[in-house]
Amino acid sequence: MKLTKRQKTWAQLDTDKVYTLADAIEALRPYCSKKFDESLEIAIRLGVDVTKADQNIRGMLSLPNGTGKTVRVAVFTVNSVDEAKKAGADVVGGEDLIEKVAAGEINFDRVIATPDMMPKMSKVARVLGPKGLMPNPKLGTVTNNVAEAVATAKAGQIEYRAEKKGIIHAGIGKMSFATDKLVENANALIDQLKKVKPASVKGQYILGAAVATTQGPGLKVEVK
Repeated sequence: MKLTKRQKTWAQLDTDKVYTLADAIEALRPYCSKKFDESLEIAIRLGVDVTKADQNIRGMLSLPNGTGKTVRVAVFTVNSVDEAKKAGADVVGGEDLIEKVAAGEINFDRVIATPDMMPKMSKVARVLGPKGLMPNPKLGTVTNNVAEAVATAKAGQIEYRAEKKGIIHAGIGKMSFATDKLVENANALIDQLKKVKPASVKGQYILGAAVATTQGPGLKVEVK
């Protein structure tokens, strides 16, 4: 595969080196696109076996400095329509919204549902589930407190989930953020992962980490 002019400049980076978070971010800045504000993604490899229920790590986290992304929130509800709209939800509906989703109309990034809607949501579970959008009580996305859930989602809440080989992928901000803000967001996620370490995990828990921009190279980073 032929390398682009931009990709050829990546050769100047030492991709074998393990950087501090701040140094890695600064090293990536010169390679960011001038056409749009790239995101900073972090990948953290955990020493967990996701096939074991108690090691299938998943949860929600509000980053201290947000993500910089505009999040479109859908709320499935009948009794809290006005509350959801007032809180800033982009899409609100009951069975009518379920029918739209079942037909393939998905124009949102996060889903919240009131408990009374969950039995009806089974109709779109196969549509929303694979996209990671199905509401879940454990993640706080099935709730009667719609206003708080919408506000939290809009403010920069992220979902973290251990995928195959125990790797957590998450966007932790935009490259227009100050370096210290991105480091603070990354550390908030790392601290959260430490808090939810399963008791059954023995040996080293955080095996490694790397950061990369949307269209840029990846750099290994140390996680203390």
